[in-house]
Amino acid sequence: MKNENTEKLQKVLARAGLGSRRQMEEWITDGRVKINGKTATLGDRVTEDCRIHVDNKPLAKDAAQPKECRVIIYNKPEGEICSRNDPEGRPTVFEQLPRLKNQRWISVGRLDINSSGLLLFTNDGELANQLMHPSSNIEREYAVRVYGEVDADMLKRLRKGVKLDDGMASFKRIKDAGGDGKNHWYHVVICEGRQREVRRLWESQDIQVSRLIRLRYGPISLPRNLARARWRALTERQVARLLEDYN
Repeated sequence: MKNENTEKLQKVLARAGLGSRRQMEEWITDGRVKINGKTATLGDRVTEDCRIHVDNKPLAKDAAQPKECRVIIYNKPEGEICSRNDPEGRPTVFEQLPRLKNQRWISVGRLDINSSGLLLFTNDGELANQLMHPSSNIEREYAVRVYGEVDADMLKRLRKGVKLDDGMASFKRIKDAGGDGKNHWYHVVICEGRQREVRRLWESQDIQVSRLIRLRYGPISLPRNLARARWRALTERQVARLLEDYN
């Protein structure tokens, strides 16, 4: 019978802001975490008195204590990557974010270097995990400018589902957003957020995506007056709503 004063190791690490619970499980499996001097294994539980080291660095006692959940939105421009560091020296989204003490921002999902728009960041690994987990079925809405002749049959297939390299995929909704000639805008909604899923869906119909902007992630929309490469904190009410719905 488990001790009521213990918690799963990956949950404690995620709460410390080191990453999502899934990432922490990978770190534990890779042998990067120690408890009281011994390499941790997946399934280990810890108490407040345990000495935890990550990559041979001690985890501060207060780092894993419950803390105020913070969430910010960021308007990502094209040309920035979503990694913390880049060997090629390209700018990253993390360079523009406010500093945290003894914590780190966790990205909720990603956008590729050629995409722009809404990104969410939080200091709460548990919340990040829930917002990204497929079981949450959270909608992601995008504005997409495509080049090519789009017909009704294509749109029907994209709504019904097409086979990609990693399985079937579809748009939950597609809305015509206007345009001239072969350059046309659509607003599309997906719920999985697989890598380059929106682009790959259009490419399956031999249609090229020339612009991709994320407009919404779940209940959070990109404010029209938020400039590119700028961030804004969610209000306490908005954060409370996210925690109530997804944590």
